[in-house]
Amino acid sequence: MLTGMTISDLDQQWLARAVDLAEQALATGNDPYGSVLVAGDGTELFADHNRTASGDDTRHPEFAIARWAAENLTPDGRARAVVYTSGEHCPMCAAAHGWVGLGRIVYAASSAQITGWRSAFGHPPSPVAPIPVGDVVPGIQVDGPDEELSARVKSLFQQGR
Repeated sequence: MLTGMTISDLDQQWLARAVDLAEQALATGNDPYGSVLVAGDGTELFADHNRTASGDDTRHPEFAIARWAAENLTPDGRARAVVYTSGEHCPMCAAAHGWVGLGRIVYAASSAQITGWRSAFGHPPSPVAPIPVGDVVPGIQVDGPDEELSARVKSLFQQGR
């Protein structure tokens, strides 16, 4: 995993959009996750939030982004794109990200933080181990967490199921 790039003001704006989507997810009975795919030129390409309330716990926004990108972007376009997400990718989503060749990931809250919050708030544990994205996709550029926005994400998990 490549790190060291700081989260810029522009990154924080996109992360805030992802956290807003996580709030929408929670408001509609879903787990609070949201993600945005941004092209190398700064254009928003795709945005979504968790849709797990349907009973399909694979309906993560990061997985939807990977599928959309595979169908709509060239390999170069995927590599130059950035995924902004409220929470670090789970192993399923990280693998999808790696398989389609998406670029940098910027997250507001880490999987380790979210695991701790879920436990502290009495939520059931995830059925999947909280493996860091870089362990699933070696060489991927990952930046996060963001202190300010991770506090917002924490509050969503406190409100959630």
